Amino acid sequence: MHISLKNLIVPSIPMAVLLVLACCGLWLSSFFGDRLVALTNQPSSLVQILQTFLHPNTLQSNLVGLGFTLINALLLAQINNRFTIIRTRTFLPIFLFLFLMSTWNGTHISNGSHITLTLFIFALFSFFNMSRNKNSSEEAFMGCFFISISSLLINVLIFIIPICLIGFIMFQSFSLRTFLAAIFGTLTPWILYLSGRYLFDPYFDFTHAFVFALNFYLNFTPFSIPDLIYAASLVVMMIISLVGIRSLSHSDAIHTRNKLNFLILLLVSLSVLTALFKNQYVSFLPIIALIYSLLMSHPLTLKQNIFYRILFLIFCFINIAFIVSKYIIQL
Repeated sequence: MHISLKNLIVPSIPMAVLLVLACCGLWLSSFFGDRLVALTNQPSSLVQILQTFLHPNTLQSNLVGLGFTLINALLLAQINNRFTIIRTRTFLPIFLFLFLMSTWNGTHISNGSHITLTLFIFALFSFFNMSRNKNSSEEAFMGCFFISISSLLINVLIFIIPICLIGFIMFQSFSLRTFLAAIFGTLTPWILYLSGRYLFDPYFDFTHAFVFALNFYLNFTPFSIPDLIYAASLVVMMIISLVGIRSLSHSDAIHTRNKLNFLILLLVSLSVLTALFKNQYVSFLPIIALIYSLLMSHPLTLKQNIFYRILFLIFCFINIAFIVSKYIIQL
């Protein structure tokens, strides 16, 4: 039997629309199928304000989350097309991202996380424009500015800033100018936010603005066996994809390799943050899904052999099996 990914890599317009609609249907099935989730602890005061307008486990909350996800999928396509992360046009990153987000129903009601993902993508646009330019202070400022704004919603994301500085070194754009621009970009949103809070509430306790809730422990009892099997399977498939990326690195441009290495570093860093702040792990999932889809799509698109075709089918099967297991557990 011949297995081809060509119709997914460069699908026709009707096929692309059908795939997007299928992912949207999968997303909404978790709500109409009563596959609801408990809201994870997100101590940010801004997120708490957001939740007063978008109540968890409501159709409105799900539709807003789906809308942001579709916007982020379009921005993901723009990243690949503009910076040639994958050196050909491909629909796979969009499909994998939408498929993962539709499967991870815990993210459907975490609208603050979707907003932070949009800001994170804007930051990537700025950082990727810094390649081999030590005078790119504007890009450094704006990239860290977007990350800092996202940390107002999810405070823990402030720890991504040091990773971004390492990225400057990878892009050969680190200098005193870009370093200072990054620091000012990080401080500006917090100064504006705290000043505004003090203006409207002089008795505001500033210590309440920084809530990290470190919760690191080696206890997997809150997760079901299907959860653990699914997570382990995704890790194995990512390791296989990274091996494929490494085998293709000789044919990628230097700036493309630097961007891929930066994405890998971000994925590892976010995984560490997920382990350290387990009570907020859902907050990191949209960003992880974006990076995961980009990295996995790289070898699937460029190495169209039988092994990676089978890997793609296994990926689809595992995600569908994970969704089915959630319904079985509820019975």
